[in-house]
Amino acid sequence: MNDLVAAYKEVRSSTAYLSLGCNLGDCAANLAAAVNKLNEEPDIEVTRVSSVYVTEPVSNLRQPDFLNIAAGLKTTLQPFDLLHACQRIERELGGREGRVPLGPRTIDLDILLYEQVEISHKELELPHPRLLERAFMLAPLAEIAPEAVLPGGGSVGDALAALSDQSRVEKKGPLPL
Repeated sequence: MNDLVAAYKEVRSSTAYLSLGCNLGDCAANLAAAVNKLNEEPDIEVTRVSSVYVTEPVSNLRQPDFLNIAAGLKTTLQPFDLLHACQRIERELGGREGRVPLGPRTIDLDILLYEQVEISHKELELPHPRLLERAFMLAPLAEIAPEAVLPGGGSVGDALAALSDQSRVEKKGPLPL
């Protein structure tokens, strides 16, 4: 019976990609903890994790540089359920407390892509509304999924090549998990 349940879940699983970022506290540990918590979710399997990238903040707020990664997932969760799981993990790791838009944070999880799904809702927009404008999202994503097709066509790798964002994005190396 367990084989049947596993086979059913595999058939129903979807591919999603997340951006994870941090610029407060022990960021490498925070990113690793978030990846581990994602993997502990019964309906999520982290299949790929990019290198760590050091990136400059996109806001005019004075704050430290960020560490960013991208993660590829297989999940049986629907988009809103995945969003809620990400928000719960952020709360557990202290990333949603005192959050200032574009400000410093201990952890931030954003859904970049979920299959070819397009959603425009006050709670969730897919693909991420600023994905094609931000190097700190596209560079790690292109590392793990350059061939991923964006809704409306074009690949992640092509989007990165066409990106006009000139902010600093430095690849540092693997995330110690």
